[in-house]
Amino acid sequence: MTISKDMYVNEGIRARELRIIDQNGDQLGIKTRNEALELAARVNLDLVLVAPQAKPPVARIMDYGKFKFEQQKKDREVRKNQKIINVKEVRLSPSIDEHDFQTKLRNAIKFLEKGDKVKASIRFKGRAITHKEIGQRVLDRFAQECKEVATVEQSPKMEGRSMFLVLAPVNEKK
Repeated sequence: MTISKDMYVNEGIRARELRIIDQNGDQLGIKTRNEALELAARVNLDLVLVAPQAKPPVARIMDYGKFKFEQQKKDREVRKNQKIINVKEVRLSPSIDEHDFQTKLRNAIKFLEKGDKVKASIRFKGRAITHKEIGQRVLDRFAQECKEVATVEQSPKMEGRSMFLVLAPVNEKK
């Protein structure tokens, strides 16, 4: 029973006949729109169309304001519990020195331990593109060094003048 912007309430309901569910969840059967509105008015609640595609459409007698508030509360709770996964990028080069490699590796491991994904990329400049296997070896070594804290989500792949691979934290995988 999700709430949407086009949920029909009271006079906004156009169907002639409706299957009615009262505030306790009991079915009252099929009634005309006017009878249903009268029933809702008697208990001082709203008539809300919950299943417009059903034959006949299903309407529920409820406090619409309270329902909307509860739904917003649930949505906020769901958003609060969501984990946003960021993709951090580490740029390498085919002719990277050992110390630079270790620095980039430390940063990548730090990102992975925080729960972020890491995209390791190599940009080929000039004639370096003719030796893609050197870049491939650097990325393979990078993935090998990170294997305790990460799994390879996307193996090294060429795209234009760049080669990249994506690593995901181990605890995120099943």
